[in-house]
Amino acid sequence: MSEFQDGYKLLDEKFGGGKDNVLSLGTIAREPGKDGRPRPIVRAVDAVYDDGVFYVTTNSKSNKMLQIALNPEVSIASTAEMFTASGIGTNLGWIMKPENADLRTKLRTAFAPWYDSANNEKDENCCILAIRLTRGTLNINHWEKLYHMDFENGKSMENGGIF
Repeated sequence: MSEFQDGYKLLDEKFGGGKDNVLSLGTIAREPGKDGRPRPIVRAVDAVYDDGVFYVTTNSKSNKMLQIALNPEVSIASTAEMFTASGIGTNLGWIMKPENADLRTKLRTAFAPWYDSANNEKDENCCILAIRLTRGTLNINHWEKLYHMDFENGKSMENGGIF
């Protein structure tokens, strides 16, 4: 198995299996800071991981989705698992769309304790955010081993550009 495959397998062990993962999600604000430069925004989200993608239930009118519509490049971090990554955020549309049925079931199951209180599936703005990973670094045992992963090309990098 290659180093990339080892790291990818570890990601599945840490985040997969249909569990609820709390991540920090960073986007770029729609309006610049006082100096005119882009302003980062970070918030916590619950996400389900599957094969290089994190899925989040949200509302298409939320700030994060409006920001992603203007700039789909996002960053995520899991403090608990010492994983940081960049990715592309995509709105998969209304959670009740037929093509979202299998994913909806996974999300409802993972988020069962709070799903219905946080999501109004009758509202067509209730949507699924897919975060497709592009680059990431998985830190094992406090710097004992770093997996710098290029998800787009399925290979390891000497340094991941993720710090």
